[in-house]
Amino acid sequence: MVSALRYEARMEDVMKEVWSSRWLCLFIPAIVSTLGPMVLAASVKDVLADHAIGTDTQLAWQARLLKVEQAMARGDFTGAEALWREAYAAALKSRHWEGVIAAGDTYRALGARAGFRATSVAKARQAYLTALFRARSEGSLAGVLITAERFAELGDREVVEQCIRMAQKVAAQSRDPYAQEHLRAFTERWAASAQGIEDQELTP
Repeated sequence: MVSALRYEARMEDVMKEVWSSRWLCLFIPAIVSTLGPMVLAASVKDVLADHAIGTDTQLAWQARLLKVEQAMARGDFTGAEALWREAYAAALKSRHWEGVIAAGDTYRALGARAGFRATSVAKARQAYLTALFRARSEGSLAGVLITAERFAELGDREVVEQCIRMAQKVAAQSRDPYAQEHLRAFTERWAASAQGIEDQELTP
């Protein structure tokens, strides 16, 4: 299911780029007739620059997280943590949820290997919260549900329930015909998992 959700997220990004391009093509004639060619040149330059920045920032956090993983593979945990800070900053700069979740995942892995698991989990939790609100702002059901999975892994049951309520609102506003199906599948899986946890807690 995670693969399907990630595919959905990628498709959402593609559609946003397509609609942005269509908007630009439709809006350029109006700018020309109203404001003139000099303002047009500045406007187009700004729009294209914004797309370029978005692409560059996406590549930036991915490249930096790769360096973190390489440092971890060498056993250079001090260097990996320094590189992770740069990667996290790049993910925040991207203004999207994907990079922030990836940064949180990487820091959890680093903490587990370097011996500061509790600290890494706390930091990852902060990253996931940031990703959650970004996903909600973008109207990304995939982002909200993937973030919910991360909180489930951390054992934050109350936060998972909040994520589900948030996902219900996002799904209700989504144009994706499979949004409710994705939400229902996650909710059922979470309910079964939560029941299993409760059963274990009640076992003497």
